[in-house]
Amino acid sequence: MGIRYLHTMVRVKDLEKSMAFFSLLGLKQTRRSDYEKGRFSLVFMAPEGQEDCPVELTYNWDGDDGLPSDSRHFGHLAYRVPNIYEMCQTLMDNGVTINRPPRDGHMAFVRSPDNISIELLQEGDALPPQEPWASMENTGHW
Repeated sequence: MGIRYLHTMVRVKDLEKSMAFFSLLGLKQTRRSDYEKGRFSLVFMAPEGQEDCPVELTYNWDGDDGLPSDSRHFGHLAYRVPNIYEMCQTLMDNGVTINRPPRDGHMAFVRSPDNISIELLQEGDALPPQEPWASMENTGHW
C-alpha cells in the first residue's frame, strides 16, 4: 500500500507565541482553519519549499488545562492512505486496535505500540460507509 506522510500535530497554549516561535525557526503559515462550532483553530506551518511537511498547531479557544504538561502537547502523526478500509483491516488483522473506526469512509485513528496516536485519512473523496466499520464503536482514546 502506498501511504504518504501528511503532518504532525501539536497542541499549543498560546497560538500567537507558538506561531512566532515556529516563524523564528523559518516556518511560514501555509494554511489556517478556524472552527467556530468546535472552538478551535488549526494552523499549518512549514519551511519554504517543504509545504508538504507541515506542523499542525492546534489551539483550543477556551484553553486546555492539560497544557503545558509534556503529555498533552503532542497530538498525532497523520498519513493519507489509498484505501482506509483495507488499511484498517490490515492493521486489525495484525492485532492493532482501531480506536476511531473509519465510519465515515474518511478518517480513522489507531495507536502505535508506544501509544503514539496515528490519524489515517482516505486519499481523495471519502469511501461509501461499509460494515463492519459503519457500526463499530470507538475504543479507548486517540
